[in-house]
Amino acid sequence: MTMEVEPEGKNVMCLLTDPEGTPLGNSVYLPQNTGPQHLQQIVNQLLNNEDKLPYAFYISDQELLESLGKYSEKNKISVEKVLKIVYQPQAIFRIRPVHRCSATIAGHNEAVLSVAFSPDGRQLASGSGDTTVRLWDLGTQTPLYTCTGHKNWVLCIAWSPDGKHLVSGSKAGELQCWDPQTGKPSGNPLIGHKKWITGISWEPVHLNSPCRRFVSASKDGDARIWDVTLRKSVICLSGHTLAVTCVKWGGDGVIYTGSQDCTIKVWETTQGKLIRELKGHGHWVNSLALSTEYVLRTGAFDHTCKQYSSPEEMKKVALERYNKMKGNAPERLVSGSDDFTMFLWEPFVSKHPKTRMTGHQQLVNHVYFSPDGQWIASASFDRSVKLWNGTTGKFVAAFRGHVGPVYQISWSADSRLLLSGSKDSTLKVWDIRTRKLKQDLPGHADEVYAVDWSPDGEKVVSGGKDRVLKLWMG
Repeated sequence: MTMEVEPEGKNVMCLLTDPEGTPLGNSVYLPQNTGPQHLQQIVNQLLNNEDKLPYAFYISDQELLESLGKYSEKNKISVEKVLKIVYQPQAIFRIRPVHRCSATIAGHNEAVLSVAFSPDGRQLASGSGDTTVRLWDLGTQTPLYTCTGHKNWVLCIAWSPDGKHLVSGSKAGELQCWDPQTGKPSGNPLIGHKKWITGISWEPVHLNSPCRRFVSASKDGDARIWDVTLRKSVICLSGHTLAVTCVKWGGDGVIYTGSQDCTIKVWETTQGKLIRELKGHGHWVNSLALSTEYVLRTGAFDHTCKQYSSPEEMKKVALERYNKMKGNAPERLVSGSDDFTMFLWEPFVSKHPKTRMTGHQQLVNHVYFSPDGQWIASASFDRSVKLWNGTTGKFVAAFRGHVGPVYQISWSADSRLLLSGSKDSTLKVWDIRTRKLKQDLPGHADEVYAVDWSPDGEKVVSGGKDRVLKLWMG
């Protein structure tokens, strides 16, 4: 039986583990007055960290913010049981929440459908229903280049992780590569898909530098690998029986495609062979995200935006960043579907899902891992954003406040804040620690389709039906 008030001398038996569940040493007796500060010293000591790193501590997905004694008392924990404490490394830098609109930039003549900051955070691109891609000058907050050539709506855009290329895909099914320095097309449109483009993903720079290859997904049921140097499609990945809705090029060199045929397929990229199929969803797969996505997107660039002189140096730094982020864990994949559910997968470990994630009351539109891989966020037509444990897939919290479907989400570089854009015309910033709304950002006159948080953490961009781009600052 547990006593209501533990005597002073009682210790708590604790086991420290990393987010994967790997124990750090054996179980230890810790004094009841041990709190996060003391635990931080213990972890740094046990890991032999030369530079002391910040950690947060979680007991069954709840952050420990008090002493172990107070926690045990509050949660009626038996002192005979071993208390499992998960330590999570925190970013050493802090991103300030954005709270004001610093510029509203007109330029597009139709809805803004996609926005993306370059990997170093210095440039910004947008794609629109007016058939153009635009590059914007972040210094002066004015339009820089208008890239013309598409015959139809520009549905998606993607920067190469070395920052040297921008690719856009249209409703007509063609892709175009642009030189971001001049705003001019590099070569003719890339033709091959018979229907509109639904997604674009670049080969990671730690696998190949300078960046040459990217993969596109299309409504025509195929995904295609393109080489920007050869300016043609080098491999066609066929096998899905319905539209391919999303595509990701993983850090281990494979490509993941999600489709309306309810499956996710995993492909190798030398010959385009199908490696495995991930089945389980009962309806269209809408969105895929990788646990390593942030380092894949930013390559060698971190929040300091240090520039590099050679492709070799870039490859080396990108590989170091990738390995450090991934640690000893397998690359994880999360999928969101029209069946209201999500699945967490470890495709290299098993073809069966690790976790089925339920709770949304409407279709799941967008899923995204935090930059450190510790969290998964999901946006749904049920007007909520949900937060899940990135390792176990367990539900953690629901963020409510939007009064319309949530279309897109984006994380701050330090994984502490989450941004969402909605049909209700607002953006909202959510605080992961307190699990509450941090900032409400009204200002758009209509639906917000696209949002992005710059890799350096300084700026947020949003675009939508009202045709303007808004930049938001801290």
